[in-house]
Amino acid sequence: MFYFSYPWDILIIAAFGLSILASFGVRRTFNRWSQVHTSSGMTGYEAARRMLDANGLHDVPIEPIPGALSDHYDPISRVVRLSEPVYYENSISAVSVACHEVGHAIQHKVHYPMLVMRHRMFPLVNFTSSFAPILIIAGLIFQQFNFLLGLGILFFSAAVLFQVVTLPVEFNASSRARNLMVAEGFITNEEETGVAKVLNAAAMTYVAAALIAVLELLKYISIFNNRND
Repeated sequence: MFYFSYPWDILIIAAFGLSILASFGVRRTFNRWSQVHTSSGMTGYEAARRMLDANGLHDVPIEPIPGALSDHYDPISRVVRLSEPVYYENSISAVSVACHEVGHAIQHKVHYPMLVMRHRMFPLVNFTSSFAPILIIAGLIFQQFNFLLGLGILFFSAAVLFQVVTLPVEFNASSRARNLMVAEGFITNEEETGVAKVLNAAAMTYVAAALIAVLELLKYISIFNNRND
């Protein structure tokens, strides 16, 4: 009861529900379009390699990694890592995910502003995220030290901003992927519908995560302001 703050917690619970639905949705959509082979016959690896080479990123390697939906681009090592189902299969899902990760590599090359901001924020967010929960919990328990809650809110704000900045980065990578996939002939115009469903389902997980973070931040700000009043 001490931590419950109406209506923020109701909204946060609803956002968590959306997050769970988004997680199920992305897996269901990925599995659905994993059964549909691309007319080009290209695997995720082949599509990623061709897209990298077409954008002058010949020195960026592609590595298979275990797990499902563990795909990512590592900006420090400058390597695209694809889960084994994506790396080896020639499905709509595999090609979509592979090209999305290449989209991040292209962003890195052209210094996409939001990606640059995200990279620069990471060391700060990594530091503040370690202390924000401790400060917020201490501020909630010891009401006489409300400044601890305020400091925790400040630290937590950095993590929330990081989540929000992630959204345009992800949407832009998907947009680059879709445009290049059609232009390079990886998919047909008819297959773009499946690509859009796979990438949009994945994007919803980031939207849900950002929504939860923003609502939590607003909740703590509301508690802080009410105490000061």
